[in-house]
Amino acid sequence: MEGMDKIPKKPIKITDTTLRDGHQSTLATRMRTEDMIPIAEGLDKVGFHSVEMWGGATFDVAHRFLGEDPWERVKVLKKLMPRTPFQMLLRGQNLVAYRNHPDDLVEAFVEKSAEVGIDIFRCFDAVNDERNFETAFKVIKKVGKHIQGTICYSLTERRMGGPVYNLSYYLEKAKRLEGMGADSLCIKDMAGIISPYDAYELVSALKKTLKIPVFLHTHYTSGMASMACLKAAEAGADGIDTCIAPFALRSSHPAVEPFIVTLTGTKWDTGLDLKKFPEINDYLESIIAKYLQFSDTTKFSVIDIGVLMHQIPGGMISNLVSQLKQAKAVHRINEVYEEIPRTRAEMGYPPLVTPTSQIVGVQAVMNVLMGRYKVTTKEVKDYFYGLYGRPSAPVNEEIRKKALKGYERGETPIDVRPGDVLEPELPKAREALKGISDRMEDILIYALYPMTGMEFLKRKYGTA
Repeated sequence: MEGMDKIPKKPIKITDTTLRDGHQSTLATRMRTEDMIPIAEGLDKVGFHSVEMWGGATFDVAHRFLGEDPWERVKVLKKLMPRTPFQMLLRGQNLVAYRNHPDDLVEAFVEKSAEVGIDIFRCFDAVNDERNFETAFKVIKKVGKHIQGTICYSLTERRMGGPVYNLSYYLEKAKRLEGMGADSLCIKDMAGIISPYDAYELVSALKKTLKIPVFLHTHYTSGMASMACLKAAEAGADGIDTCIAPFALRSSHPAVEPFIVTLTGTKWDTGLDLKKFPEINDYLESIIAKYLQFSDTTKFSVIDIGVLMHQIPGGMISNLVSQLKQAKAVHRINEVYEEIPRTRAEMGYPPLVTPTSQIVGVQAVMNVLMGRYKVTTKEVKDYFYGLYGRPSAPVNEEIRKKALKGYERGETPIDVRPGDVLEPELPKAREALKGISDRMEDILIYALYPMTGMEFLKRKYGTA
């Protein structure tokens, strides 16, 4: 490209998501460790900035459905991939489960994760309440690992702006995370709704505001992801998330291979060698047959234009459909689509990401089937009480009052950090596992998932 040789080089860093979000998005997180092992050494030689291979749903699915010890995956792969930093997705005070946990669990979990091989902790919070990062950040710093402070990207309009999720909102959140000690920042667009020019505007502003590196994580769901990543690179982003082609696109991430070619010879040249990918691609294609039952075959289209219209993530939609099927009410899905924005607004416009996407979605279905707030879920009560943190915008006070009537913890919501009101849980977990295991890895599996965790551990130690 003419003139490119005169522009200072800024190679874009690539985080590969194949071993975590790639198969979580396309194959319900069902990829087994045994199928990761054959490509581990090949992935290690590519030269990725990092490989995101743990966290998110992997911890849950491994022990619940695959009969695998989630801790072992990190240990096994680390031996085969000593050169590439391992990255995990940590849901702040939620860790890798679905509620906020007390500080003793957060401390023990982060310490053990670092010990088994996690180098970069991408920490996000479902309501972007940075108070839910305080304990995790402190421990990550203590163990000498990298904190990637993360902001969930959300919208109330079609494009960035409006009363809640505007440029000022993101810049203010980013400055706070940098001030708390984040080593880098990630914009996490879980629904694939960031448009290319919004990505350019946001990254440009972040680069002027922050001293730490900026990364963009977005999903291909709406079809905008590759364009958004390209514009982010042009705006000065330090890194983007991609996936190896067989596990890319659809509700996953842009494929890495086209980016290698697109950016060759530009200031953003990845420096990665395309010749290292065909063998990995062929292998992934060879194992897909055994996981195909978990893929979404309901649509031929690679993109979901529904996300462009209603901004509801694909994973959330599949949960809604499942719920309606159980109630023999799938024909009412359009009513649910109309109800979700109302319910979300009443709850203070939380970003639609785990676990808030499930909290909003389940309540919206209940509102349609039973009448508005005739039945309020426990999670919605916890949310209105403040156990998930402070919402992005004020909640509907009338509905909050109704939800908290007779609530076990009290009818007056808290405005302190959720971790401040949660009792330590490690002693009880140790007691529950007496005679089964005293290993911290096992204690944490049980503490995070008491029912399925106990079932898994009894099978593991032959005490079932």
